[in-house]
Amino acid sequence: MKKYTFTEKKDTRSGFGAGLSVLGATNPNVVALCADLIGSLKMDDFVKNYPDRFFQTGISEANMIGMAAGLTIGGKIPFTGTFANFSTGRVYDQIRQSVAYSGKNVKICASHAGLTLGEDGATHQILEDIGLMKMLPGMVVINPCDYNQTKAATIAIADYVGPVYLRFGRPSVPVFIPEDQKFEIGKALKLTEGKDVTIVATGHLVWEALQASEILEEMGISAEVINIHTIKPLDENAILASILKTKCLVSCEEHNIFGGLGESISRVLVQNLPVPQEFVAVQDSFGESGTPAQLMDKYKLNKTAIVDAAKKVIARK
Repeated sequence: MKKYTFTEKKDTRSGFGAGLSVLGATNPNVVALCADLIGSLKMDDFVKNYPDRFFQTGISEANMIGMAAGLTIGGKIPFTGTFANFSTGRVYDQIRQSVAYSGKNVKICASHAGLTLGEDGATHQILEDIGLMKMLPGMVVINPCDYNQTKAATIAIADYVGPVYLRFGRPSVPVFIPEDQKFEIGKALKLTEGKDVTIVATGHLVWEALQASEILEEMGISAEVINIHTIKPLDENAILASILKTKCLVSCEEHNIFGGLGESISRVLVQNLPVPQEFVAVQDSFGESGTPAQLMDKYKLNKTAIVDAAKKVIARK
């Protein structure tokens, strides 16, 4: 089995900032908007170098989305930036009416997603955003796993014409995706080959899935790990090709068990090849204050939970 290592940790929000800076230099139509969180979204470099293409909206997220929708009419490609909770739950009506309904070319970029926002607690954490956004017709939903993939995704979505939700996080996580790895919207990445169980993961849970696969290998269990960075459109072919071999699946996400990646996969299985599935996700609850590591452990979003789920689903075959 292929082993993945890392030499450094970086936060995925910095990957977004780096990608936005590249776009600033290469695509004059890219503009950025922020709701008073420039530092948190790592947009400083773009603001410094392209001040005439940046709009500080203040703490008025609904207004920011409306402005972004309007900017597309003039041919601009707006990237909006704030916390995931405020990027979705607070402005859902504006996104639905002004962006999704009319297919506006807005890139909704959301940092501090999931539990790993950490100490700010449940009011700032959001575990429902993937469900909210994937239900909007025409909305692309992307949740990359590390710094390099987030940077690549940020650059890639500028070339896609239509609304996109790009979700990333606050904590420093291992950087293990190659810097030159091409990012293809809707194309999953198979990270390890396996025959006993398919482990499909997104975002921060991809690294945990890789660690779990190594533990499982020591137990004599061969796990195939797939990185689903694009939740919508979902790479159904990659999932089906894997479960044809393994006959069971574990889905892993830093999101509520309801409405997320796992439920999208369940639809694919039911419609094409029903096999046992186990879910590693938050079990229908809000979060709370704590360090990212403490919260991932308490809510069972870690390698141990993935190993347990894999053994359970294999027993159900």
